Amino acid sequence: MPEHLLSLIVLLSPVLFAATALASWFQPGLQPKLVKKLSIFSALLSILTAAISGFFVYTYGLLESTLIGIDGVGLSIRLDTVSVLMFTMIALLGFIIMRFSQNYLDGDPKQGAFLGRMAATLASVQLLVLSGNLGLLFLSWVLTSVSLHRVLLFYPERRGAVIAARKKFILARLGDVCLLGASIVLFQEFGTGNLEAIFQQIQSSVSASVALPAIELTALLLVLAALLKSAQFPTHGWLVEVMETPTPVSALLHAGLLNAGPFLIIRMAFVMDASVYAPLVLITIGGFTALFASVVFMTQTSVKTALGYSSVAHMGFSLMVCGLGVYPAAMLHLVAHSFYKAHAFLSSGSVIDVIRASKVIKATRLGSPFRIVLGIFLALGVYIGFSLMLGFNLTADLSLLAVGAIIIMGLSRIFTSAIDSNGSVKLFFTACLLSILVATAFFTLEGGTHHMLSSQLPLPTYPSLAKIILTGVLLSFFGIVVLLQIMAPAISSKPAYRAWAVHIRNGLYLNAIFDRLVGAFNLSTNQVEPTRFDGDQTLRTR
Repeated sequence: MPEHLLSLIVLLSPVLFAATALASWFQPGLQPKLVKKLSIFSALLSILTAAISGFFVYTYGLLESTLIGIDGVGLSIRLDTVSVLMFTMIALLGFIIMRFSQNYLDGDPKQGAFLGRMAATLASVQLLVLSGNLGLLFLSWVLTSVSLHRVLLFYPERRGAVIAARKKFILARLGDVCLLGASIVLFQEFGTGNLEAIFQQIQSSVSASVALPAIELTALLLVLAALLKSAQFPTHGWLVEVMETPTPVSALLHAGLLNAGPFLIIRMAFVMDASVYAPLVLITIGGFTALFASVVFMTQTSVKTALGYSSVAHMGFSLMVCGLGVYPAAMLHLVAHSFYKAHAFLSSGSVIDVIRASKVIKATRLGSPFRIVLGIFLALGVYIGFSLMLGFNLTADLSLLAVGAIIIMGLSRIFTSAIDSNGSVKLFFTACLLSILVATAFFTLEGGTHHMLSSQLPLPTYPSLAKIILTGVLLSFFGIVVLLQIMAPAISSKPAYRAWAVHIRNGLYLNAIFDRLVGAFNLSTNQVEPTRFDGDQTLRTR
């Protein structure tokens, strides 16, 4: 069978999901038997298709279908290690979420419509990661936003859902314009919409030191599209307000659709690698968003709001890592976050039962400066030890070491919590084992991901002086925040700390500006509120 036909096999999955969405038009209500069977069959076939596609890519390498279009722009499928990894992740998450949806919406008067809308969303996301041409890339990018808008408004009588969807719609259209502009510039510059042809021309031009004047504009437009898609500061407000949608929508949104931003940058890595200024924007905004959202996350009492800020922070971190040029690490983080966040949302309704059933007694912190410093040095020792053991080169692997440094900062909290407490020796050794496992997982999995994706992504290079300075500033701020978190037990009673905690819990009130811009305060407060119990809306932690 010709290789271009092998790549078309993967289209069975989005086609079946689209068929499920079509069937939901005829069975939109209670107990839609055909829609339920089709949704599960489509999800199972998606997993099988992902496995077959992985085998084909392993055997033949890059696979591309023939183009259906005009003058090099249109519809074509691209199967490589990046698309197969993303497609496999979506297939697994799609099956879990669709299976969960059938139980969660059982008895809902619009169960069939909901399953159909979810299937349409999955189909659009799959087409996005399989795109081999600028035409299909842009079309599927828009379809993901449109399908998401439909599931966000599944309960249109809910005022919160309308506000969040209105904000998302505005930002999505701005992102669409940015991606369209980038696609037009790329086509004019290289005369084709085929992604592989564009990437090869860029690599040839960079190797020959040929100037590409349009690359900077293209890369900046791609960055703007990714930032808008992934709810980066200061456009993050809509994401933390998506409380009125059913739980499966939240799981699919946070574990799948938000990843479109980092995926776009990873897919266009050769464009980003040829740019000077676009990576600096990613480092600055992505890094600040990760820092800001992670701090706000620590102050939240609502489960889903906390998870929302967590997603904002993770997307910011992924984009920052892309800006550093460590694309395999960004892909690893993206996949790991997706599975973690899907589980977190789908299990959010039982978190109170888990807390109540927990028999773990929290150790009391002592606030000893000596023990805190010792914990920080132990984390630093783990970091240096692994770097030396794995033979990292300070010159060649500087960006990866910077990413690892942020990971290790989290380990310092584990060490200090164990050492600076009245816990037992067993607690200390548990902290040591956990820290070693985390460090081992990061460095080994990153190495494996780098080996898997190396043929489809640019090789890491020594960062520019501007990148080094920006990275140093961000690492300093991350270090300060981690230190404040470690010292929190000793300073949490101070009035200044409590006052700032209130402002931070409200996200420094930035979302209020967006509310006014979209007319949120003018919406009628007499709209019908939800009458069915939804644990996502009322759940609170103590």
